Amino acid sequence: MDTRKTLDGQAIGMMALLCLTWSLQQIALKATAPDVAPLLQIALRSGIAAVLVALLMAYRRERFTAGALRPGMLAGFLFAFEYLLLGEGLRHTTAGHAVVLLYTGPIFAALGLHWKLPSERLAPGQWIGIALAFGGIAVTFIGRQGSPRDMADMLAGDLLCVAAGAAWGATTVVIRCTKLSSAPATETLLYQLLAAPVMLLPAAAALGQLSFNATPLAIGSLAFQSVVVSFASFLAWFAMLRRYLASRLGVFSFLTPLFAVALGGYLLGEHIEPNFIAGALLVLAGIVLVSGYGWIVQGIHALRRPVPDPEV
Repeated sequence: MDTRKTLDGQAIGMMALLCLTWSLQQIALKATAPDVAPLLQIALRSGIAAVLVALLMAYRRERFTAGALRPGMLAGFLFAFEYLLLGEGLRHTTAGHAVVLLYTGPIFAALGLHWKLPSERLAPGQWIGIALAFGGIAVTFIGRQGSPRDMADMLAGDLLCVAAGAAWGATTVVIRCTKLSSAPATETLLYQLLAAPVMLLPAAAALGQLSFNATPLAIGSLAFQSVVVSFASFLAWFAMLRRYLASRLGVFSFLTPLFAVALGGYLLGEHIEPNFIAGALLVLAGIVLVSGYGWIVQGIHALRRPVPDPEV
């Protein structure tokens, strides 16, 4: 029996903080790309965070869960593949585009969990949200202005980020539907962090992206990515996946793209096209409808409920 809960106040606050953190990671990766390629930075931050997680597990004397190795390796592969796609995508598109399209992950997760788990079956209204999200993705790709070469370059980056979102969704399905669902959050995270440098460092070498210009900004970004993003925030995320319904957590993921678009424009001076804003709003509406469907239905029922007459 699935004992995961709907969201409470603590979970809502934690998700808001995580979303702000995750939006900043894309900004940091894009801002430091001239000094260190996003792919190399992701590989390095994952390796540093893996050491931190391993030390935490040793301190707690945690043991590995029986039967979790194979799904852990699969989750690790998908995690690394997601960031391989994202790292390359960030070289061709803006941070705002990257985050909005990456955060289609909950939509892909909802589709996979609908197929795998009875407790996460999609209601008819949620399918409308799925259609809105994918329609929004299509809208972000049309009506762009600029040279054909620049538009083709950005389109390639955007498609890589959508594929990264699909890989993220698949990772969530693996975690929820295997022995990893009962494994400690540290163990689940460690499998993924170990896989990232193993896959991404050779990829960075093959793509000629191993140069590291040790500027203060690059070092600060790497420290933030390693300790705050890859260690603390991911650990909190996987811990929440064990306590709360994944589809309910996804409703707050819409905050990350909103933060990222705003911060990308403010900190990086990124131009956001009108069609992209329209498409992003459709994507976010779809995420809210899919992930927050239960809340929406409860709210509608509450509005329809007759108000008691105080004089009766």
